[in-house]
Amino acid sequence: MRSYELVFIVRPDLDRDGTAAVVERVTGLITRRDGKLLEVEPWGLRRLAYPIQKQWEGQYVLMRFEIEPRAVAELERDLLLLEPVMRHLVVRMD
Repeated sequence: MRSYELVFIVRPDLDRDGTAAVVERVTGLITRRDGKLLEVEPWGLRRLAYPIQKQWEGQYVLMRFEIEPRAVAELERDLLLLEPVMRHLVVRMD
């Protein structure tokens, strides 16, 4: 298993419970593929450098986890299908 970091931006119009539900869903995507979640760090509401889906702000969340490399492509595909997630980035850690 390799270590990865995932940063994703959630729509700003979701309340605290809605954001927590999205984080829980992403956690489920990782654990369903036999991944191990190490850390979840919500960064809160931040201004974007450019508008995404006509939004100038977004709620950032950082996750650190371990997962098999073959499961990362499936995880990214599922993140694209989550409507509240505006953008995401998965980075392999050394």
